[in-house]
Amino acid sequence: MGENQIRNEEKRSLNFIEEIIEEDIRTGKNESRVHTRFPPEPNGYLHIGHAKSICLNFGLGKKYNGKTNLRFDDTNPVKEDIEYVDSIMEDVKWLGFDWEDRLFYASDYFEQLYEYALILIRKGKAFVCDMNAEEIAETRGTPTRPGIESPYRNRTIEENFELFSQMRAGFFPDGTRVLRAKIGMNSPNMHMRDPVLYRILHATHHRTGDKWCIYPMYDFAHGQSDSIERITHSICTLEFEVHRPLYDWFIREIGIYAPRQIEFARLNLSYTVMSKRKLLELVRDGYVNGWDDPRMPTVCGLRRRGYTPESIRNFADIIGVAKRDNVIDVSLLEFCIREDLNKRANRIMAVLNPLKVIIDNYPEGLVEEMESMNNPENESQGKRKVPFSKVLFIEQEDFMENPPGKFFRLAPGREVRLRSAYIIRCENFVKDPETEKITEIHCTYDPLTKSGMPESGRKVKGTLHWVSAMHALKAEVRLYERLFTKENPDDMPEGQTYKDCLNPNSLKLVTGLVEPSALSAKVSDKYQFERIGYFSVDKDSSAKNLVFNRVVSLKDSWAKIEKIKET
Repeated sequence: MGENQIRNEEKRSLNFIEEIIEEDIRTGKNESRVHTRFPPEPNGYLHIGHAKSICLNFGLGKKYNGKTNLRFDDTNPVKEDIEYVDSIMEDVKWLGFDWEDRLFYASDYFEQLYEYALILIRKGKAFVCDMNAEEIAETRGTPTRPGIESPYRNRTIEENFELFSQMRAGFFPDGTRVLRAKIGMNSPNMHMRDPVLYRILHATHHRTGDKWCIYPMYDFAHGQSDSIERITHSICTLEFEVHRPLYDWFIREIGIYAPRQIEFARLNLSYTVMSKRKLLELVRDGYVNGWDDPRMPTVCGLRRRGYTPESIRNFADIIGVAKRDNVIDVSLLEFCIREDLNKRANRIMAVLNPLKVIIDNYPEGLVEEMESMNNPENESQGKRKVPFSKVLFIEQEDFMENPPGKFFRLAPGREVRLRSAYIIRCENFVKDPETEKITEIHCTYDPLTKSGMPESGRKVKGTLHWVSAMHALKAEVRLYERLFTKENPDDMPEGQTYKDCLNPNSLKLVTGLVEPSALSAKVSDKYQFERIGYFSVDKDSSAKNLVFNRVVSLKDSWAKIEKIKET
């Protein structure tokens, strides 16, 4: 492959944001600096969509030897809380990113933003309006019908200056006055129709206390904060595309440094809701057990479930950035964690639906320690000893009295291998006379088939996992499924809401039995329960009460991953 062809291949691999950045570097724009930011509002917990934005912004800063700020757009004290600030910082760090000394808040700039508002007033580009929120909404018009000018629009500069100063001083109650930009009421872009810049809120701010009783609107604070921080590339999701003309107007009229805003498609995930409002409703109304419920798409929920930061970063890298909205199948996210845990998770044996097995010809009281690989994908993780005895438990579904033709597990007269142990043969079984349920199986073992011995080469088609009855540890196992049964919970028939497709089987609690090596498990340790799935130790776990969350099954049971990879 020639040099030019290699460069072309590399160029094609860039996403459209990287192409813009590389062109800016090539032409020396902003002294070839790259400075991005992640600007969350501290009014809720971050979700997987925010994680994509975090990976994008911090990833670009790292790729181009630039900088990335973490800035909280804390302009609404009614909805914001220090709890959310702390959780956001924890999530960003957990995902593997560091803002170093660049932690900022929009509230750091309240005085500067106020001065910017005064500039607009002095230029005759802003006015104090006495209309309330309902009246302003009624007079905005529609995209095809012009709005109606405020009767207060032609106040003098001096009067606007005085009224805005009195607003800051606390002379007026909430909702009685606002500061609006003086742009026009005919624009087809509704955001340009004399938008509100400041509103009165007599509310205590989590950082500034009661110093302020007027607060800038998000649209007024956002672009100017980027400007103050000398951000070069202001990366936003697509819904901010229609806001860009307003941001540009502010920058131009105030006369300050202009960052470049670039919009990309937000992450939409199947079988998931991403609205902060809806996630708050799920928590508030008790549909889930808090923001970190492992069924939630929040970063803290994914972390508690057992997702790794590496798997989420890989997911963000695979889906890339697009210019138009689309829906990503959640199976791809599950594929990423499955691939990651396959390489790192130690294997242990666990039985979630126990059926007793008695090996009749195994010596009474004998306990052997069977050697088993911790991870066949990574031999450096070593081996462990698993106790084996006369009485074992296997999964109930691994035995059938009258099996179909392709059933290769245990059945009357059939043989299977027990993982890392012996080949056993089912000789008979016992049923409960009342329920007809099989309660125990009686088998014999072949002592020459011990796993790892030279004589153990006899082949059988089925291999089962098991635990020794006298050594097994009880564990609470939380089997999580997707929270919604519909691919798009936001698109429900008339008269229904996203809550009508909540999955009643999204959480199933079972008492399982795990091998004794699990006694050393620590919170957040990851395991593959052999033949079952990947599990993580929950924060509720203790030495006396082991608790495991199912992270993901061994196979994609909801969709075909190959189809996703092809598209």
